[in-house]
Amino acid sequence: MKAYTFDPSVDCAIALDQADELASYRSEFYIKADRIYLDGNSLGLLSKRAEQSLLDALDSWKEYGIDGWTEGAKPWFYLSEQLGEKMAPLVGASPEEVIVTGSTTVNLHQVVSTFYQPTGKQTKILADELNFPSDIYAMQSQLRAKGYDPDEHLVRVKSRDGRFIEEDDIIAAMSDEIALIVLPSVLYRSGQILDMKRLTEEAHKHDILIGFDCCHSVGAIPHFFDEWGVDFAVWCNYKYLNAGPGGVGALYVNRRHFHRVPGLAGWFSSHKEKQFDMEHVLTPATTAGAFQIGTPHLLSIAPLIGSLEIFAEAGIDRLRKKSQQLTSYMLFLIGHELDGMGFTIGNPFEEERRGGHVFLEHPEAARICKALKANGIIPDFRAPNGIRLAPMALYNTYEEVWKAVQILAKIMREEQYKQFENKRGVVA
Repeated sequence: MKAYTFDPSVDCAIALDQADELASYRSEFYIKADRIYLDGNSLGLLSKRAEQSLLDALDSWKEYGIDGWTEGAKPWFYLSEQLGEKMAPLVGASPEEVIVTGSTTVNLHQVVSTFYQPTGKQTKILADELNFPSDIYAMQSQLRAKGYDPDEHLVRVKSRDGRFIEEDDIIAAMSDEIALIVLPSVLYRSGQILDMKRLTEEAHKHDILIGFDCCHSVGAIPHFFDEWGVDFAVWCNYKYLNAGPGGVGALYVNRRHFHRVPGLAGWFSSHKEKQFDMEHVLTPATTAGAFQIGTPHLLSIAPLIGSLEIFAEAGIDRLRKKSQQLTSYMLFLIGHELDGMGFTIGNPFEEERRGGHVFLEHPEAARICKALKANGIIPDFRAPNGIRLAPMALYNTYEEVWKAVQILAKIMREEQYKQFENKRGVVA
Protein backbone atom coordinates (compact mmCIF):
# COMPACT_ATOMS: atom_id res chain seq x y z
CA MET A 1 0.00 0.00 0.00
CA LYS A 2 1.23 3.49 -0.79
CA ALA A 3 2.25 5.65 2.15
CA TYR A 4 -0.71 8.02 2.33
CA THR A 5 -0.99 10.22 5.39
CA PHE A 6 -4.43 9.58 6.86
CA ASP A 7 -5.91 10.31 10.23
CA PRO A 8 -9.39 9.42 11.52
CA SER A 9 -10.70 12.98 11.84
CA VAL A 10 -13.22 14.52 9.49
CA ASP A 11 -10.66 17.28 8.91
CA CYS A 12 -8.52 14.76 7.04
CA ALA A 13 -11.42 13.96 4.71
CA ILE A 14 -12.10 17.64 4.11
CA ALA A 15 -8.43 18.27 3.29
CA LEU A 16 -8.37 15.35 0.85
CA ASP A 17 -11.47 16.72 -0.90
CA GLN A 18 -9.92 20.17 -1.15
CA ALA A 19 -6.87 18.66 -2.86
CA ASP A 20 -8.91 16.48 -5.24
CA GLU A 21 -8.21 17.48 -8.85
CA LEU A 22 -11.25 15.50 -10.04
CA ALA A 23 -13.70 17.10 -7.60
CA SER A 24 -15.44 19.18 -10.28
CA TYR A 25 -16.85 16.07 -11.96
CA ARG A 26 -19.15 15.39 -9.01
CA SER A 27 -21.41 18.20 -10.22
CA GLU A 28 -21.84 16.29 -13.51
CA PHE A 29 -23.92 13.61 -11.75
CA TYR A 30 -27.38 13.42 -10.22
CA ILE A 31 -26.67 12.89 -6.52
CA LYS A 32 -29.26 12.72 -3.76
CA ALA A 33 -28.50 15.09 -0.89
CA ASP A 34 -29.57 12.59 1.76
CA ARG A 35 -27.80 9.58 0.29
CA ILE A 36 -24.26 8.29 -0.02
CA TYR A 37 -24.13 6.04 -3.08
CA LEU A 38 -21.45 3.34 -2.81
CA ASP A 39 -22.84 0.86 -5.34
CA GLY A 40 -21.32 2.19 -8.54
CA ASN A 41 -19.62 -1.15 -9.13
CA SER A 42 -23.11 -2.56 -9.75
CA LEU A 43 -24.80 0.42 -11.39
CA GLY A 44 -23.16 3.79 -11.89
CA LEU A 45 -25.09 7.00 -11.35
CA LEU A 46 -26.61 9.05 -14.15
CA SER A 47 -24.54 11.95 -15.42
CA LYS A 48 -26.07 15.03 -16.99
CA ARG A 49 -24.08 14.41 -20.16
CA ALA A 50 -25.37 10.84 -20.42
CA GLU A 51 -28.90 12.15 -19.94
CA GLN A 52 -28.38 14.72 -22.66
CA SER A 53 -26.98 12.23 -25.15
CA LEU A 54 -30.02 10.02 -24.57
CA LEU A 55 -32.33 12.99 -25.13
CA ASP A 56 -30.37 13.82 -28.28
CA ALA A 57 -30.99 10.28 -29.57
CA LEU A 58 -34.71 10.68 -28.92
CA ASP A 59 -34.67 14.01 -30.77
CA SER A 60 -32.91 12.35 -33.70
CA TRP A 61 -35.63 9.70 -33.84
CA LYS A 62 -38.26 12.44 -33.59
CA GLU A 63 -36.63 14.55 -36.30
CA TYR A 64 -35.41 11.99 -38.82
CA GLY A 65 -37.38 8.80 -38.33
CA ILE A 66 -35.78 6.04 -40.42
CA ASP A 67 -33.24 8.49 -41.82
CA GLY A 68 -31.65 8.71 -38.36
CA TRP A 69 -29.59 5.69 -39.39
CA THR A 70 -27.55 7.88 -41.74
CA GLU A 71 -28.39 11.49 -40.82
CA GLY A 72 -28.06 13.77 -37.83
CA ALA A 73 -25.12 14.51 -35.55
CA LYS A 74 -24.73 10.85 -34.51
CA PRO A 75 -25.96 8.56 -37.32
CA TRP A 76 -27.07 5.29 -35.75
CA PHE A 77 -25.61 3.00 -38.40
CA TYR A 78 -22.03 3.84 -37.40
CA LEU A 79 -22.50 4.52 -33.68
CA SER A 80 -21.29 1.17 -32.33
CA GLU A 81 -18.00 1.55 -34.20
CA GLN A 82 -17.60 5.20 -33.23
CA LEU A 83 -18.11 4.46 -29.56
CA GLY A 84 -15.71 1.53 -29.80
CA GLU A 85 -13.13 3.98 -31.10
CA LYS A 86 -13.74 6.31 -28.15
CA MET A 87 -13.55 3.43 -25.67
CA ALA A 88 -10.36 1.92 -27.10
CA PRO A 89 -7.98 4.12 -25.04
CA LEU A 90 -9.57 2.82 -21.82
CA VAL A 91 -8.51 -0.73 -22.69
CA GLY A 92 -5.26 -0.11 -24.56
CA ALA A 93 -6.57 -1.13 -27.95
CA SER A 94 -6.68 0.14 -31.51
CA PRO A 95 -10.01 1.75 -32.47
CA GLU A 96 -11.03 -1.03 -34.83
CA GLU A 97 -10.53 -3.70 -32.13
CA VAL A 98 -13.39 -2.52 -29.90
CA ILE A 99 -17.10 -2.58 -30.64
CA VAL A 100 -20.03 -1.49 -28.46
CA THR A 101 -22.64 -4.21 -28.80
CA GLY A 102 -24.80 -6.76 -27.03
CA SER A 103 -24.56 -7.57 -23.34
CA THR A 104 -21.77 -9.22 -21.39
CA THR A 105 -23.27 -12.70 -21.55
CA VAL A 106 -24.29 -12.43 -25.21
CA ASN A 107 -20.81 -11.17 -26.06
CA LEU A 108 -19.25 -13.98 -24.04
CA HIS A 109 -21.32 -16.50 -26.00
CA GLN A 110 -20.05 -14.82 -29.16
CA VAL A 111 -16.35 -14.96 -28.31
CA VAL A 112 -16.47 -18.47 -26.84
CA SER A 113 -18.37 -19.80 -29.85
CA THR A 114 -15.72 -18.17 -32.05
CA PHE A 115 -12.54 -19.01 -30.16
CA TYR A 116 -13.42 -22.36 -28.61
CA GLN A 117 -12.44 -24.76 -31.40
CA PRO A 118 -11.63 -28.10 -29.77
CA THR A 119 -9.15 -30.26 -31.67
CA GLY A 120 -7.37 -33.46 -30.66
CA LYS A 121 -6.67 -33.47 -26.94
CA GLN A 122 -7.44 -29.73 -26.59
CA THR A 123 -11.13 -29.93 -25.71
CA LYS A 124 -11.45 -28.20 -22.35
CA ILE A 125 -12.16 -24.65 -21.20
CA LEU A 126 -10.30 -23.31 -18.18
CA ALA A 127 -12.10 -20.95 -15.80
CA ASP A 128 -12.12 -20.35 -12.04
CA GLU A 129 -14.46 -21.31 -9.23
CA LEU A 130 -15.00 -17.71 -8.05
CA ASN A 131 -16.23 -16.35 -11.38
CA PHE A 132 -19.61 -14.66 -11.78
CA PRO A 133 -22.30 -17.33 -12.39
CA SER A 134 -23.43 -15.95 -15.76
CA ASP A 135 -19.99 -16.59 -17.24
CA ILE A 136 -20.05 -20.19 -16.04
CA TYR A 137 -23.54 -20.71 -17.46
CA ALA A 138 -22.40 -19.40 -20.86
CA MET A 139 -19.34 -21.64 -20.98
CA GLN A 140 -21.36 -24.68 -19.91
CA SER A 141 -23.85 -23.89 -22.66
CA GLN A 142 -21.15 -23.55 -25.29
CA LEU A 143 -19.59 -26.87 -24.26
CA ARG A 144 -22.94 -28.63 -24.55
CA ALA A 145 -23.50 -27.04 -27.97
CA LYS A 146 -20.29 -28.68 -29.18
CA GLY A 147 -21.21 -32.03 -27.69
CA TYR A 148 -19.06 -31.95 -24.54
CA ASP A 149 -20.03 -32.62 -20.93
CA PRO A 150 -19.47 -29.42 -18.89
CA ASP A 151 -18.79 -31.45 -15.74
CA GLU A 152 -15.75 -32.93 -17.44
CA HIS A 153 -14.68 -30.24 -19.89
CA LEU A 154 -15.09 -27.05 -17.85
CA VAL A 155 -12.06 -26.94 -15.55
CA ARG A 156 -12.42 -24.51 -12.66
CA VAL A 157 -9.29 -23.48 -10.79
CA LYS A 158 -9.83 -23.77 -7.04
CA SER A 159 -9.38 -20.90 -4.62
CA ARG A 160 -7.09 -21.59 -1.68
CA ASP A 161 -9.09 -19.42 0.72
CA GLY A 162 -12.48 -18.74 -0.88
CA ARG A 163 -11.50 -15.14 -1.69
CA PHE A 164 -8.61 -15.09 -4.12
CA ILE A 165 -7.31 -17.07 -7.10
CA GLU A 166 -3.56 -17.54 -7.34
CA GLU A 167 -2.04 -16.97 -10.77
CA ASP A 168 0.35 -19.86 -10.09
CA ASP A 169 -2.62 -22.21 -9.74
CA ILE A 170 -4.12 -20.98 -13.01
CA ILE A 171 -0.83 -21.49 -14.81
CA ALA A 172 -0.45 -24.96 -13.31
CA ALA A 173 -3.84 -25.87 -14.79
CA MET A 174 -2.78 -24.92 -18.34
CA SER A 175 -2.47 -28.50 -19.51
CA ASP A 176 -2.35 -29.80 -23.07
CA GLU A 177 -6.09 -30.49 -22.79
CA ILE A 178 -7.04 -26.82 -22.49
CA ALA A 179 -8.32 -25.19 -25.68
CA LEU A 180 -9.51 -21.86 -24.23
CA ILE A 181 -9.18 -19.81 -21.03
CA VAL A 182 -11.81 -17.35 -19.82
CA LEU A 183 -11.16 -15.48 -16.58
CA PRO A 184 -12.36 -12.34 -14.80
CA SER A 185 -10.00 -9.39 -14.80
CA VAL A 186 -11.23 -8.45 -11.32
CA LEU A 187 -13.01 -10.92 -9.04
CA TYR A 188 -16.49 -9.58 -8.40
CA ARG A 189 -16.49 -10.36 -4.69
CA SER A 190 -12.98 -9.76 -3.40
CA GLY A 191 -11.94 -7.19 -5.99
CA GLN A 192 -8.68 -9.04 -6.67
CA ILE A 193 -7.04 -7.99 -9.94
CA LEU A 194 -5.63 -10.90 -11.88
CA ASP A 195 -2.31 -10.36 -13.63
CA MET A 196 -3.66 -10.37 -17.18
CA LYS A 197 -0.27 -9.77 -18.76
CA ARG A 198 1.37 -12.72 -17.04
CA LEU A 199 -1.57 -15.05 -17.62
CA THR A 200 -1.74 -14.15 -21.31
CA GLU A 201 1.97 -14.78 -21.79
CA GLU A 202 1.73 -18.15 -20.06
CA ALA A 203 -1.39 -19.19 -21.99
CA HIS A 204 0.29 -18.42 -25.29
CA LYS A 205 3.38 -20.42 -24.25
CA HIS A 206 0.99 -23.36 -23.96
CA ASP A 207 -0.67 -22.57 -27.32
CA ILE A 208 -3.94 -21.63 -25.59
CA LEU A 209 -6.18 -18.69 -26.48
CA ILE A 210 -7.19 -16.50 -23.53
CA GLY A 211 -9.76 -13.80 -22.86
CA PHE A 212 -11.16 -11.86 -19.92
CA ASP A 213 -14.47 -10.67 -18.51
CA CYS A 214 -13.65 -7.08 -17.58
CA CYS A 215 -16.98 -5.96 -16.14
CA HIS A 216 -15.37 -4.99 -12.84
CA SER A 217 -12.30 -3.32 -14.31
CA VAL A 218 -13.06 -1.27 -17.43
CA GLY A 219 -13.45 2.32 -16.31
CA ALA A 220 -11.80 1.56 -12.97
CA ILE A 221 -8.25 0.49 -13.89
CA PRO A 222 -6.07 0.98 -16.97
CA HIS A 223 -5.80 -1.92 -19.42
CA PHE A 224 -3.23 -2.63 -22.14
CA PHE A 225 -4.86 -5.38 -24.21
CA ASP A 226 -2.70 -4.92 -27.30
CA GLU A 227 0.53 -4.70 -25.32
CA TRP A 228 -0.40 -7.78 -23.30
CA GLY A 229 -1.49 -9.72 -26.38
CA VAL A 230 -4.92 -10.60 -24.99
CA ASP A 231 -6.99 -12.52 -27.55
CA PHE A 232 -10.42 -11.14 -26.59
CA ALA A 233 -12.36 -9.46 -23.80
CA VAL A 234 -15.95 -8.58 -22.93
CA TRP A 235 -17.44 -6.11 -20.46
CA CYS A 236 -20.53 -4.17 -19.48
CA ASN A 237 -20.76 -0.39 -19.47
CA TYR A 238 -23.31 0.24 -16.73
CA LYS A 239 -20.96 -0.08 -13.75
CA TYR A 240 -17.90 2.16 -13.74
CA LEU A 241 -18.76 3.64 -17.15
CA ASN A 242 -22.20 4.88 -16.01
CA ALA A 243 -24.09 3.94 -19.19
CA GLY A 244 -27.34 3.17 -17.38
CA PRO A 245 -29.32 0.05 -16.43
CA GLY A 246 -29.18 -2.49 -19.23
CA GLY A 247 -26.67 -0.33 -21.09
CA VAL A 248 -25.14 -1.96 -24.15
CA GLY A 249 -21.91 -3.88 -23.52
CA ALA A 250 -18.66 -4.02 -25.45
CA LEU A 251 -16.07 -6.47 -26.67
CA TYR A 252 -12.46 -6.48 -27.80
CA VAL A 253 -10.93 -8.78 -30.39
CA ASN A 254 -7.21 -8.59 -31.11
CA ARG A 255 -6.60 -7.67 -34.75
CA ARG A 256 -4.71 -10.90 -35.37
CA HIS A 257 -8.09 -12.65 -35.13
CA PHE A 258 -9.99 -10.45 -37.57
CA HIS A 259 -9.87 -13.26 -40.14
CA ARG A 260 -12.08 -15.47 -37.94
CA VAL A 261 -15.70 -15.90 -38.94
CA PRO A 262 -17.88 -15.02 -35.94
CA GLY A 263 -19.27 -18.07 -34.18
CA LEU A 264 -22.66 -16.35 -33.88
CA ALA A 265 -23.21 -14.44 -37.09
CA GLY A 266 -25.96 -11.92 -37.69
CA TRP A 267 -26.89 -9.05 -39.91
CA PHE A 268 -24.68 -6.57 -38.12
CA SER A 269 -21.70 -8.90 -38.49
CA SER A 270 -21.64 -7.67 -42.08
CA HIS A 271 -19.19 -5.37 -43.74
CA LYS A 272 -21.00 -2.03 -43.67
CA GLU A 273 -20.90 -1.48 -47.42
CA LYS A 274 -22.29 -4.99 -48.10
CA GLN A 275 -24.91 -5.18 -45.36
CA PHE A 276 -27.81 -3.85 -47.42
CA ASP A 277 -27.02 -6.02 -50.46
CA MET A 278 -29.21 -8.59 -48.69
CA GLU A 279 -27.06 -11.52 -49.78
CA HIS A 280 -27.43 -14.91 -48.08
CA VAL A 281 -23.66 -15.29 -47.83
CA LEU A 282 -22.12 -13.18 -45.04
CA THR A 283 -19.29 -10.84 -45.87
CA PRO A 284 -17.98 -10.14 -42.37
CA ALA A 285 -16.62 -6.77 -41.33
CA THR A 286 -12.84 -6.65 -41.27
CA THR A 287 -12.79 -5.26 -37.72
CA ALA A 288 -14.23 -6.17 -34.33
CA GLY A 289 -17.51 -5.03 -35.87
CA ALA A 290 -17.79 -8.55 -37.33
CA PHE A 291 -18.60 -9.80 -33.84
CA GLN A 292 -21.82 -7.83 -33.60
CA ILE A 293 -24.95 -9.91 -34.06
CA GLY A 294 -28.16 -7.89 -34.23
CA THR A 295 -29.33 -4.31 -34.58
CA PRO A 296 -27.79 -1.98 -31.96
CA HIS A 297 -30.09 -0.98 -29.12
CA LEU A 298 -29.80 2.72 -29.82
CA LEU A 299 -31.59 4.09 -26.78
CA SER A 300 -29.42 1.92 -24.53
CA ILE A 301 -26.23 2.95 -26.32
CA ALA A 302 -26.95 6.68 -26.33
CA PRO A 303 -26.05 7.46 -22.67
CA LEU A 304 -22.56 6.08 -23.29
CA ILE A 305 -21.87 8.95 -25.68
CA GLY A 306 -22.01 11.50 -22.87
CA SER A 307 -20.35 9.23 -20.34
CA LEU A 308 -17.31 8.56 -22.52
CA GLU A 309 -16.82 12.30 -22.98
CA ILE A 310 -16.30 12.56 -19.23
CA PHE A 311 -13.83 9.67 -19.18
CA ALA A 312 -11.85 11.18 -22.04
CA GLU A 313 -11.49 14.41 -20.07
CA ALA A 314 -10.82 12.93 -16.65
CA GLY A 315 -8.36 10.29 -17.90
CA ILE A 316 -8.20 6.70 -16.69
CA ASP A 317 -4.83 7.21 -14.98
CA ARG A 318 -6.14 10.03 -12.80
CA LEU A 319 -9.31 8.08 -12.07
CA ARG A 320 -7.30 5.03 -11.02
CA LYS A 321 -5.07 7.11 -8.76
CA LYS A 322 -8.04 8.63 -6.95
CA SER A 323 -9.82 5.28 -6.74
CA GLN A 324 -6.80 3.73 -5.07
CA GLN A 325 -6.64 6.58 -2.57
CA LEU A 326 -10.38 6.41 -1.84
CA THR A 327 -10.32 2.67 -1.15
CA SER A 328 -7.11 2.95 0.89
CA TYR A 329 -8.72 5.70 2.96
CA MET A 330 -11.83 3.59 3.47
CA LEU A 331 -9.75 0.61 4.59
CA PHE A 332 -7.83 2.84 7.01
CA LEU A 333 -11.08 4.09 8.55
CA ILE A 334 -12.52 0.57 8.70
CA GLY A 335 -9.46 -0.59 10.60
CA HIS A 336 -9.77 2.34 13.00
CA GLU A 337 -13.56 2.40 13.55
CA LEU A 338 -14.75 -1.19 13.10
CA ASP A 339 -12.10 -3.12 15.00
CA GLY A 340 -13.67 -5.85 17.13
CA MET A 341 -17.06 -5.68 15.41
CA GLY A 342 -16.79 -8.97 13.57
CA PHE A 343 -15.74 -7.72 10.15
CA THR A 344 -13.13 -9.39 7.97
CA ILE A 345 -11.55 -7.47 5.10
CA GLY A 346 -11.91 -9.76 2.10
CA ASN A 347 -10.07 -7.77 -0.56
CA PRO A 348 -6.34 -7.37 -1.21
CA PHE A 349 -4.59 -4.71 0.86
CA GLU A 350 -2.05 -4.08 -1.90
CA GLU A 351 -3.35 -1.33 -4.18
CA GLU A 352 -1.93 -2.86 -7.33
CA ARG A 353 -3.94 -6.04 -6.66
CA ARG A 354 -7.21 -4.32 -5.67
CA GLY A 355 -9.91 -3.11 -8.04
CA GLY A 356 -12.35 -0.28 -7.35
CA HIS A 357 -14.27 -1.62 -4.36
CA VAL A 358 -13.81 -2.68 -0.76
CA PHE A 359 -15.16 -6.08 0.29
CA LEU A 360 -16.18 -6.75 3.90
CA GLU A 361 -17.31 -10.10 5.23
CA HIS A 362 -19.62 -10.44 8.22
CA PRO A 363 -22.04 -13.18 9.35
CA GLU A 364 -24.83 -10.56 9.50
CA ALA A 365 -23.97 -8.99 6.13
CA ALA A 366 -27.47 -9.05 4.61
CA ARG A 367 -29.11 -7.29 7.54
CA ILE A 368 -26.19 -4.85 7.91
CA CYS A 369 -26.73 -3.82 4.27
CA LYS A 370 -30.41 -3.21 5.02
CA ALA A 371 -29.47 -1.08 8.02
CA LEU A 372 -27.02 0.90 5.89
CA LYS A 373 -29.77 1.62 3.36
CA ALA A 374 -32.09 2.72 6.15
CA ASN A 375 -29.37 5.21 7.11
CA GLY A 376 -28.94 6.56 3.58
CA ILE A 377 -25.86 4.52 2.63
CA ILE A 378 -26.24 2.46 -0.56
CA PRO A 379 -23.99 -0.65 -0.40
CA ASP A 380 -24.05 -3.93 -2.31
CA PHE A 381 -24.68 -7.32 -0.72
CA ARG A 382 -23.12 -10.45 -2.20
CA ALA A 383 -24.11 -13.85 -0.86
CA PRO A 384 -23.37 -15.42 1.44
CA ASN A 385 -21.77 -12.83 3.73
CA GLY A 386 -20.27 -10.03 1.65
CA ILE A 387 -20.66 -6.23 1.68
CA ARG A 388 -19.20 -4.35 -1.27
CA LEU A 389 -18.52 -0.65 -0.88
CA ALA A 390 -17.35 1.19 -4.00
CA PRO A 391 -16.39 4.85 -3.72
CA MET A 392 -16.36 6.18 -7.29
CA ALA A 393 -13.59 8.52 -8.36
CA LEU A 394 -15.91 10.65 -10.50
CA TYR A 395 -18.57 11.43 -7.94
CA ASN A 396 -17.84 10.20 -4.40
CA THR A 397 -15.99 12.37 -1.90
CA TYR A 398 -13.58 11.51 0.89
CA GLU A 399 -16.00 13.07 3.36
CA GLU A 400 -18.70 10.66 2.12
CA VAL A 401 -16.34 7.78 2.80
CA TRP A 402 -15.69 9.13 6.29
CA LYS A 403 -19.42 9.53 7.00
CA ALA A 404 -20.25 6.08 5.65
CA VAL A 405 -17.77 4.37 7.95
CA GLN A 406 -18.99 6.41 10.95
CA ILE A 407 -22.57 5.37 10.21
CA LEU A 408 -21.57 1.74 9.80
CA ALA A 409 -19.79 1.86 13.17
CA LYS A 410 -22.89 3.41 14.78
CA ILE A 411 -25.11 0.70 13.28
CA MET A 412 -22.88 -1.95 14.82
CA ARG A 413 -22.54 -0.27 18.22
CA GLU A 414 -26.30 0.22 18.51
CA GLU A 415 -27.07 -3.15 16.92
CA GLN A 416 -29.48 -1.46 14.53
CA TYR A 417 -29.08 -4.32 12.07
CA LYS A 418 -30.97 -6.68 14.40
CA GLN A 419 -34.29 -5.15 13.39
CA PHE A 420 -33.82 -6.60 9.87
CA GLU A 421 -33.94 -10.18 8.63
CA ASN A 422 -30.55 -11.60 7.70
CA LYS A 423 -31.78 -12.54 4.25
CA ARG A 424 -31.10 -10.94 0.90
CA GLY A 425 -33.79 -9.23 -1.18
CA VAL A 426 -34.91 -10.58 -4.54
CA VAL A 427 -32.28 -8.30 -6.09
CA ALA A 428 -29.27 -8.22 -3.78
